[in-house]
Amino acid sequence: MTSTRDNNDDSNRLLASVDWFTVLLYVVLVIYGAISIYAATTTSNNQVSMFDFDTYSGKQFVWIGLSFAIGFSLLLIDRRLYEAYAYPIYFVMILILIGTAFFSPNIKGSHSWLKFGAVSLQPAEFAKTATALALAKLFSTYGFQLRGWRTYIVPVGIILLPVLCIILENETGSALVYFSLIFVLYREGMSGFVLFALLCAVSYFVLVLKFAGTLIMGIPLGTFIVLTCIMVVIVLMLLIYCRSLILGRNVAIGYIACSLIAWGLSAMGVHINGYVFFFTVIPLSLIYLLIGMFRDDLNKVLMTVIFAVVSIIFMFSVNVVFNHVLKPHQQNRINIALGIEEDLKGKGYNVNQSKIAIGSGGLTGKGFLEGTQTKLNYVPEQHTDFIFCTIGEEQGLVGTSAVLILFLTLILRVIAIGERQHTTFGRVYAYCVASILIFHLTINIGMVIGIVPVIGIPLPFFSYGGSSLWGFTILLFILLRIDAVRSEYGTW
Repeated sequence: MTSTRDNNDDSNRLLASVDWFTVLLYVVLVIYGAISIYAATTTSNNQVSMFDFDTYSGKQFVWIGLSFAIGFSLLLIDRRLYEAYAYPIYFVMILILIGTAFFSPNIKGSHSWLKFGAVSLQPAEFAKTATALALAKLFSTYGFQLRGWRTYIVPVGIILLPVLCIILENETGSALVYFSLIFVLYREGMSGFVLFALLCAVSYFVLVLKFAGTLIMGIPLGTFIVLTCIMVVIVLMLLIYCRSLILGRNVAIGYIACSLIAWGLSAMGVHINGYVFFFTVIPLSLIYLLIGMFRDDLNKVLMTVIFAVVSIIFMFSVNVVFNHVLKPHQQNRINIALGIEEDLKGKGYNVNQSKIAIGSGGLTGKGFLEGTQTKLNYVPEQHTDFIFCTIGEEQGLVGTSAVLILFLTLILRVIAIGERQHTTFGRVYAYCVASILIFHLTINIGMVIGIVPVIGIPLPFFSYGGSSLWGFTILLFILLRIDAVRSEYGTW
């Protein structure tokens, strides 16, 4: 029978093993966030107490108090239960997401909130933790490794299932967060080529849309640029894969022969369009190189061919997806972010006012509760998704830099926690936490300053709302509990 003294000793060891530096960062961020909410929602003519429960900041302090209770309760749970019940938690959350999509009320066109009397909760915020636990459980399975395309089916499925459920709720912004978990797959052995291909896809999408209105040699400038980029990428791949072939004399002779033929035809009065020459000679040369590669390494041939074909298909599908798949409000947000449209009084109003607020703050800001854009409510949703503009206006570059440094410190600390784990489960879960935090931070600040479309991503620990704060609290404190067991293996 366990004595009371033994239980006290276990509790003391647990408390001593908790990463209190991370807890301190968490407390600073949530308090900083509540103060920012007060600044964003309080006017000069109506200054009430920060802790008044009728104000947004007062309600946020209630959420913070409950978050502290949730966080420290999670520290008391045996860390083995998180691993043992990872899959059940995940599947229960999927059922909740499906139920939310079909049975929750319509709020601003979205079916993503469950109402419990006066309280509303967004299950998508808690599904992040469930998905992170399921991924960590999968990778900690004995013998599981990312080897061959079949091994990607289950982890990708774990990531995509909540995405599909959340899209059913018409909450695209929240669904995009889960794609950040691809960095976890990369950490656990996925080829870096996949990340490179995704970067190319985003670049192609932006270039095709950004320069669609300008024609060059009869084709849209964006398409021409992307075709050129595809050629360059393929050539670079060939430079890596078959250096000996590229440096061979046959290729040099081929280029010289093509040039001589073009020059000879030009001398006889037959002029060849440079665009046609470029996009015929280069592909023929590439075909020759691919044939040579085929003899040496079939996998490299297939990778190069697949990349080229998929890139071209993706390029020509951009306009189709943009015009026929995306909804009008999504199209408008992308056009505004890319500078294609300037609807300063309509769809681009939020971002324009946000940039004005941040820019007017200067180096040190206008002072606490002195922001004119904030006080006159020029920026909609300034206490939720656009909370960062309030910090920029009132505290200037100094304040925004302080926020970014706090987040950077927290993210680096989470990564350090992940690297010191003695179990795959702990490491994978830590990288899930880091990936989600990085995505939220990057996209939220990006949309506030107008470099990414507005997709409704909250700033962790700052944006008003219990669901977001509780979701990130649960996500972080489960990691702290998993990490606290490191005392059994030795400290770091």
